[in-house]
Amino acid sequence: MLGQLQHRGPDAFGIYTDPQAGLAHARLSILDLSGGDQPIHNEDQSLWVIYNGEIFNYPELREDLEKKGHRFYTRTDTEVLVHLYEDQGPEFLKQLNGQYALALWDRKEKSVFLARDRLGIRPLFYYQQGPRLVFASEIKALFADERIPRALDKQTLVDIFTCWAPLSQATAFQQIYQLLPGHYGIFSKKGFQTSPYWRMAFSSSPSDISIEESEEELKALLWDATRIRLRADVPVGAYLSGGLDSSTIAAVVRRLGVSHLDTFSIAFADPQFDESEHQRRMAQFLGTDHQVVQATHEDIGRAFPDVVWHTETPILRTAPVPMFLLSKLVHDRRYRVVLTGEGADEFLGGYDIFKEAMIRRFWARQPDSEFRSGRSSRANADP
Repeated sequence: MLGQLQHRGPDAFGIYTDPQAGLAHARLSILDLSGGDQPIHNEDQSLWVIYNGEIFNYPELREDLEKKGHRFYTRTDTEVLVHLYEDQGPEFLKQLNGQYALALWDRKEKSVFLARDRLGIRPLFYYQQGPRLVFASEIKALFADERIPRALDKQTLVDIFTCWAPLSQATAFQQIYQLLPGHYGIFSKKGFQTSPYWRMAFSSSPSDISIEESEEELKALLWDATRIRLRADVPVGAYLSGGLDSSTIAAVVRRLGVSHLDTFSIAFADPQFDESEHQRRMAQFLGTDHQVVQATHEDIGRAFPDVVWHTETPILRTAPVPMFLLSKLVHDRRYRVVLTGEGADEFLGGYDIFKEAMIRRFWARQPDSEFRSGRSSRANADP
């Protein structure tokens, strides 16, 4: 299983075993480079943790725990997890500001605690059969166990080609499930039970906050989110697409006092998609050390099978492939961490699909309207 995950963590391997459980971890070093190898335990070694991700508010959490008497033997964010779990049980997840998939083995209770971050940025898959649970960050690691069946789930394939993603906990493979975002699971003699610890809140009533107040709150959150993501013992770079999202993040990094910033971009041979001139101008304005990878149609075609192998699910378009090529550039420049503008379109309504949804709602309300064809052509023509 570790061998299948080596590309995720090439720096160190760590293993813990006892008669009931086994934990294994492939590490990508970002914090406490020399002393943070996992699995990591609490003071009496009754709790062991492996985890993928980063807890951005770990210094504040650690300070509170030390005041309560907890003793730390590393400088990692990982060790915070075992001590928080000791104090609060599953409720500790509500204090975490970060992206993570984690597994805690409780030797006293003989139970495994799994958790995934609120939006599911980090993957976590599992297979359960009777009194046995196998879990990993990638499905291919599960398939290293020859006892786990390998069969495509035809209904999930239909769902993916209809909705662009598997529904609920399903994956493209039968009996292989994903722990849902914002959920935790406990595996014990009672079986495997999952529960949500966070759900996104939606309100249909107008907000009492003014536009100006909303702008100030968004700015404060954006600056704080960028600041705490710069906490690392390795250099931090930034993607620069030439658009508003990544340009804003890179600008905030510079305004926060980072004297040297490497930025990374994709340039396309097809002028219909190329934004390299916008990227170049932004990099020049910010004074960054800018690096570019060129992507042709042939490059995308060659890399596509590798991207499918990594995503472990059908891909309906080639958009992830250039990001894969960009990640290779970052890796080749020996960077471990980059900040991006990913997710902004989802939160701020930037995708064309939102405009399409508005048109569909109009069609549903006015099925006989003479404006139907006109609205469709305008939607396709607008940039």
